[in-house]
Amino acid sequence: MTGTEQLESIYSAMEETAGLLDITPSRDTVRPILNAYAEFLEEAVVAFRVATRDTSDLDCRFTAFPQGFDPYARAVERGLIEKTDHPVGRLLAELEERFPCLCHGADFGLVGGFKKTWTFLPVNNLQKLSDLAEFPSMAGSLAENFDFYARYGLEDKLSMVGIDYPSRTVNVYFLGASAECYEPDTVRAMLRDIGLPEPSEKMLKHVKQSGGIYTTLSWDSPKIHRITFASLLPDFRDLPARFDVEPRIEKFAKNAPFTYDAGGRGLGLYNVASYSGGEYFKLQTYYQISKSSVEGKALLGPGAAAAAGAK
Repeated sequence: MTGTEQLESIYSAMEETAGLLDITPSRDTVRPILNAYAEFLEEAVVAFRVATRDTSDLDCRFTAFPQGFDPYARAVERGLIEKTDHPVGRLLAELEERFPCLCHGADFGLVGGFKKTWTFLPVNNLQKLSDLAEFPSMAGSLAENFDFYARYGLEDKLSMVGIDYPSRTVNVYFLGASAECYEPDTVRAMLRDIGLPEPSEKMLKHVKQSGGIYTTLSWDSPKIHRITFASLLPDFRDLPARFDVEPRIEKFAKNAPFTYDAGGRGLGLYNVASYSGGEYFKLQTYYQISKSSVEGKALLGPGAAAAAGAK
């Protein structure tokens, strides 16, 4: 398959997947993004994600970029996003400089365009939040909430960092949290500590089956905005059975395409998030993965590596 044929194949899969949600991709938005990262796409993990909080766009996620390659800098260079003087624009470069980065990924909406990067750290060399808090460009809210992370044994379990450029937020992901962190009483305490609503029984049931945790911070507030619990599924068609979803999302979960041999089943990820407005779910399916990703689950993307690695 030529490079052009591959890009067309991926774009066709995007159109097909978005169609399940009655979303029409913007070719003028998506093709420049594909072109910008074309050299990496043959071996990339490609995933699709929709959040029940907002179903107006479908996110695509690439995990493809080796240590030393800055997907944000490439996005700025190609005009996918405007350069900013805000600290959010410098954080990825500082991660490369100060941490042993394994690789990077990027998110973009099929309608909204380039959004986010994330950086994987080696699972055998997890980093300390106290070190991340000292980065010149890191949001001060991380240091403000250090006691929270230490209280639940997360301080030395940093496995990934996600950077959302339009919203100017940062996600910190944890690998190897204790089993106690997923118990109902602990989850209630966690949410209470950061001022989030009491969890529903449905959320507590989901968290009990989870294996990954991440939180969302910003530069504009001292608070933890959101906490998310992630679970990796061996068959994404199980997603609708776990909770009530609208018909479009059920259709997406049951029919999303995939290209790899997984015994007729496609891997899926389902997350439940708590924020000031309540709870919502994020559903992710994998379109393209490599053999090493299936075996090691190290490069499956935000939440999945933590969920798989902790099992």
